[in-house]
Amino acid sequence: MTRLPIVVAIPTKNEAANITGAVRSAAGHFEAIVVVDSASTDGTRELAKAAGAEVIPYVWDGRYPKKKQWCLEHVRPETDWVLFLDGDETVSGELLAELRRIFLDGRRVRPAAFDIPLGYWFGGRRLRHGHTIVKRALVDRTRARFPEPDDLAAPGMGEQEGHYQPLADPVHRLRAPIEHRDLDPVRTWFERHNRYSDWEAWLEAHPEVREQIRRAKTRQGRLFHRAPLKPLLSFGYAYLYRRGFLDGRAGLDYALAMSFYRWQIGLKARELAAGRDPGDPASGSP
Repeated sequence: MTRLPIVVAIPTKNEAANITGAVRSAAGHFEAIVVVDSASTDGTRELAKAAGAEVIPYVWDGRYPKKKQWCLEHVRPETDWVLFLDGDETVSGELLAELRRIFLDGRRVRPAAFDIPLGYWFGGRRLRHGHTIVKRALVDRTRARFPEPDDLAAPGMGEQEGHYQPLADPVHRLRAPIEHRDLDPVRTWFERHNRYSDWEAWLEAHPEVREQIRRAKTRQGRLFHRAPLKPLLSFGYAYLYRRGFLDGRAGLDYALAMSFYRWQIGLKARELAAGRDPGDPASGSP
């Protein structure tokens, strides 16, 4: 089987529950599969190697580039195209077929990047309606780069790029999905989003950086970025407008969880504005 001229880069930290499935979904189809690991302690590296991936250790130095841009600069640089997978994501058969039509027909690939929809699982069920996230996950490293907003002092993200897209032009949207099915307990979703909300709240207190990041989002993301009443809007969009109620209990749980996430951001932002950040020793809070 002819392999796709694409390197799969999987940034990880403690993804033992998911990494074998992620690597196996891509094995044999791509030029290389490289797991870029940040000192996992749960056997992620060993499992990735056993599944057929190359493993590269990564240590963030606290500056830019962050982890994904570092991958673009250092992981198999002889291959232009990079597909980013999270450790809890898998390449669908439909996506493999679509990529083969694009990359193996002998013609030059015109787009500099591809946006790929996520097939998202929550509460043990694949959401068919309420979830609409699209990731710019496939990029030509010679024509794309992650932005470097002034957010290094922000909490919550650390080595990860924030919730923004790599900059590229032109961009094409694919139809087939990456499957995002996290096998960790749901508490890990809330733990991650608690950290993410710290970053989002910090942005609210730094509007100049918030604007830098807004410009690096998708059109839908830019519109939502400016919207008022985000917790209510988030729930109404996911559960009613996108008909998340058709996903049953999982659809309700997901809509509520995302609404709670937006509420967290607002509450933390108001706390920061009032000078009562509990994570800041200078605030006087315990």
